[in-house]
Amino acid sequence: MFSRVLVANRGEIAVRVIRALHELDIEAVVVYSTADAGTLPTRLADRAVCIGPPSASESYLNIASVVAAGETTGCEAVHPGYGFLSENPDFVRACEDNDLVFIGPDADVMARMGDKVEAKRELAAAGLPLVPGTEAVGPEDAAKAAAEIGYPVLLKASAGGGGKGMRLVERADDLDDAFARASGEAQAAFGDGTLYLEKLITPARHVEVQVLCDADGGVLTLGERECSIQRRHQKLIEESPSPALDEATREAMETGVAGACRAISYLNAGTFEFLLAPDGSYYFIELNARLQVEHPVSEWVTGIDIVREQLRIAAGEQVRHTGRAARRGHAIEVRLNAEDPARGFAPAPGVIERFRPPLGPGVRLDTHIEEGSVIPPYYDSLIGKLIVWNEDRPSAIERSLRALSELELRGVPTTREAALEILASETFRSGRYSTSFLDETRLAAVGAG
Repeated sequence: MFSRVLVANRGEIAVRVIRALHELDIEAVVVYSTADAGTLPTRLADRAVCIGPPSASESYLNIASVVAAGETTGCEAVHPGYGFLSENPDFVRACEDNDLVFIGPDADVMARMGDKVEAKRELAAAGLPLVPGTEAVGPEDAAKAAAEIGYPVLLKASAGGGGKGMRLVERADDLDDAFARASGEAQAAFGDGTLYLEKLITPARHVEVQVLCDADGGVLTLGERECSIQRRHQKLIEESPSPALDEATREAMETGVAGACRAISYLNAGTFEFLLAPDGSYYFIELNARLQVEHPVSEWVTGIDIVREQLRIAAGEQVRHTGRAARRGHAIEVRLNAEDPARGFAPAPGVIERFRPPLGPGVRLDTHIEEGSVIPPYYDSLIGKLIVWNEDRPSAIERSLRALSELELRGVPTTREAALEILASETFRSGRYSTSFLDETRLAAVGAG
């Protein structure tokens, strides 16, 4: 096992990784920008290294600075968390070139899976079903393909994620303009304006399968997560297991994913994302080659510490078990973002004036904030994640509502009120919801009432 590891991230995920390292008696070194000086991660770590000014491009995304921080402090490995450099194959190669073990998949797999078109090609060959669509297309080919597949269709960035470079096109007359806008947005966000096209599955659910894979071909699947409650194609609430899957579909999905992992020689933690159609059919959409924000719900239902397992695998150990992990009960995660739902979930930086976390059985709050914490405008708006577990879904919902009601979080607008309203709604309680939930449900907390 490693003796010292660099945490190449900030915020709540940096805190999460630091705690896992300390539980394994591993020294934690964390990087930080000048905007994050004095924050909880920098105080929890054994050592903190400033790597630049607030701009992410000059700090958390600066490969040379991050690698230098690892080298100068004598780290043996780097945990990237999620976001920033976590899915950057150039960063993985830089770590390898400087004798730093990257805690995740290798650069080749990451590059192939980061290209959504290539990922779909490979995973279709491995047996995973795909949404009807195309590989990379230009405007003319997109028009022909859309006419053959049938509207509505989605244009998606080949190198993208998080809803950037994505456009819904419902009519042929709108395709050219949507293509130009999506391609331009993708070029600005990812340096690659390549697009591909997919048939829109509607109403659809977003379901994903968590995996852990070792270098000897061992694969453990940790069940699925339901991630359909979203705004701007980004998740707000996740739960496990999904209320939409029967056991036969769940087993088939996990078996297919395990075979795909072996086919592409996947290593460490990863998440296979699927669209679930109303008739129960499911389609692979992408592989996230990193730890996911919502990993705690899988930890709750399986009892497996995913970050600890990431460290073990990166150190050359095998997954403890292969096949399908045993699971129990129901878990729900609520993302707490410094955003104003009444203004279209606009980011809302500021100062945390009052913070009191909820307590009690089956309640976990992953966060880096404290009273007086400054929420800067430079980074993602996530400030915490409330995760609860209980024996079944109805009791997990009630526990989530209780915990959110106890949570005191003042000073900046947050998604807390919206989450309370979503969890209390009959549509959510029924389990019969889709990715269109916020568009179809008039909720006062999100300015739709």
